Amino acid sequence: NKMDTTKWSEDRFNEIIKETSTFIKKVGYNPKAVAFVPISGWHGDNMLEESSNMPWYKGWTKENKGGPVKGKTLLDAIDAIEPPVRPSDKPLRLPLQDVYKIGGIGTVPVGRVET
Repeated sequence: NKMDTTKWSEDRFNEIIKETSTFIKKVGYNPKAVAFVPISGWHGDNMLEESSNMPWYKGWTKENKGGPVKGKTLLDAIDAIEPPVRPSDKPLRLPLQDVYKIGGIGTVPVGRVET
């Protein structure tokens, strides 16, 4: 975001990709599975439609389970996110981690939905 503040600089965008990719690797993700899109939310550049302010930008490519996916805008990147597989054919399990007794509200069980 905020590519307008860098005067739509390709060098700054590449620098951000490099720094972010290093961080993404450190936390255990594959940078090739991430779409990097230079946008300006203020001006709407590369959000829904390709921007004329960044002629150097040729689009993004990322790896999905179904193969490589390409696009140019933030909307394309959002549309390329694969939804997680939901085990809807399995029984519902709700393991409780804790139970809170909150005055005025009552007993609140805390846990997570597993299947």
